[in-house]
Amino acid sequence: MRTRVTEMFGIELPIFAFSHCRDVVAEVSRAGGMGVLGALYFTPEELEMELKWIDDHVDGKPYGVDVVMPASYEGADFAADELVGRLQTMIPPGHRKFVDDLLAAHGVPALSADAEAGKVLLGWTDATARPQVEVALRHPIALLANALGPPPADVVDLAHSRGVKVAALASTPRHALKQVEVGVDVVVAQGTEAGGHTGEISTMVLIPQVVDAVDVPVLAAGGIGNGRQMAAGMALGAEGVWTGSLWLTVEEADTPQMAKERILEATSRDTVRSRSWTGKPARLLKNEWTDAWESQDSPGTLPMPLQFMLVSDALRRIGRSDAAELATFPAGQIIGITNQVRSTRDVMYSLVEEYAEALERLGHITDD
Repeated sequence: MRTRVTEMFGIELPIFAFSHCRDVVAEVSRAGGMGVLGALYFTPEELEMELKWIDDHVDGKPYGVDVVMPASYEGADFAADELVGRLQTMIPPGHRKFVDDLLAAHGVPALSADAEAGKVLLGWTDATARPQVEVALRHPIALLANALGPPPADVVDLAHSRGVKVAALASTPRHALKQVEVGVDVVVAQGTEAGGHTGEISTMVLIPQVVDAVDVPVLAAGGIGNGRQMAAGMALGAEGVWTGSLWLTVEEADTPQMAKERILEATSRDTVRSRSWTGKPARLLKNEWTDAWESQDSPGTLPMPLQFMLVSDALRRIGRSDAAELATFPAGQIIGITNQVRSTRDVMYSLVEEYAEALERLGHITDD
């Protein structure tokens, strides 16, 4: 399993695990892979605490941080100190009423006075993601990844000056080429099966196209949940795999219990690409929330980052309520095979064992 990415990062296994949970990140890295912490939902102060904890629990193993610095979004030319205020005025009253009516119809209570506040944007813009980058680069991370488009060239240069490699997710060969042009070291070719922001091309089709288009290592992403799928990605030319939804139900994950139960019960048909979360197409768990935004009564979604600003409080209210029918979150089609709770280390071992078995089967076919 030695590839350019294992040599690049000094890891034993070319398995990259994206998670918002620090425990999962540390456990994957300790098991020989590369845990990557999703920074999006953390304020800079919270991210500092999370990374300090990982530093203390990763046993010196390499890990990464994933941020969201979209190439295009509403308000990109606004000054940072006036960004949130000006964007708030761009949200139509009709959209706010639609969200309020939807929550009222499902009996979702308002947030309490002491509820967490101030997270309407987080890292959805260049201006709000840069403080997260600054925090990340103060720690001994090995990788800085951008989840939505090519990262700014100056951020790539800054990371390189600190000895940190840069990765970015691509859903088309054209996107991959743009990322290489700004200097990324690794391209994550993410098929439409993946959770979160995705394009329309399937993983099986996308990976060889991206591998042929760029000269940097490529990681296969989207629908990677076992060793057979890992072997398929490597056979298509990838030099490792990028996994995400696979870790939502492991023992160490901080996924809310209600969400874990829904994922364990779900099939691969229970996800949908929807703009109802951020304004850009993202694969989410399909439910009455995603259905409502596709209904005739829907006013339509807003462009990024206005959509998340519109729904951020609503999502928090849903998360604190019993309205399971509205609780949606990013999830890939791979949840159709995640039907039991296992430890992170057990999942890592299974990936490697199944990968080896798949190669052995192929060897027998060749011998015959």
